[in-house]
This record gives sequence, C-alpha cells and structure tokens, in this order.
Amino acid sequence: MGSRSATALLQLPVQLHGVRLGRPVDLLLDSVAWRALGFVVLCGDESHRFLVYATAAAREEEIDVPSALLLLEDVDFYRSRSRSLRGLLGRPVANGNGAVGELRDLCLAPDGTVAALLVEQGETLHEVDPSSASVECVPTA
Repeated sequence: MGSRSATALLQLPVQLHGVRLGRPVDLLLDSVAWRALGFVVLCGDESHRFLVYATAAAREEEIDVPSALLLLEDVDFYRSRSRSLRGLLGRPVANGNGAVGELRDLCLAPDGTVAALLVEQGETLHEVDPSSASVECVPTA
C-alpha cells in the first residue's frame, strides 16, 4: 500500500482481531525527523494509551494490532518527546523562499516516514517536500 493520509488514519478504529479497542485521537511525530512515532489512542475505558506506529498495521478499515499489550499507558512520556499532528495542523509552513501556506495533512509512507506535507495556499492543496520545509511547532502538552 502506498502513502496514506495521517488525518484519515485518525478516523480508523484500533482493533484486535476485529474487536474495537479504541480510536486514535492524535499522531505523535519525531521531534526532529519527519517520522510517525505512534498514535494516542482513546480506549474503551476512557483512558489514553500510546500505540507505537511500527507495531500497528494500517488497513483499509482499521488499525490492526496483534496484542492489546501494545497499548502503552505512559502517554505523557511520549508526548513530551514528540510533536503532535493535531498541534501542527493549521500552522504556517515555510521553505527557503518564505511562507507557502498552512499545514492541512501529512502523507505517510508505510514505514511512517512523512512523504509529503499537504499545504493549503489560497484554495489549493499541494504537496511540499518535508526536507525543504519547516512548520511552527507547539508543545504537545
């Protein structure tokens, strides 16, 4: 499977053998590199847990996990060492020539690498190479 929309992934349920465990409410990104670290998942017991991106399989209709034990409890540990997708959406994106628009989404490769930033400029969405752009970051608290 090719690149996936990060915001579309946040619409999928997290499931184990077809049983819904929760839903992702955010995607945490490496604080330096453009790579997905994992999902913040709101679980059925109303707690937030962290799901490492590499341990989950993003399918067409779900984010599949091989074990419920992969939903880790210390979300704040991961939040403090990462950037929040939700915190980045709507932020200005700039390249060497200045501002190019506002961040609307990310295109993720299957390994979690950000393949492109989807940036809105006027009424047009276009892809921007993440290696040549910067986005104003805010803490993930």
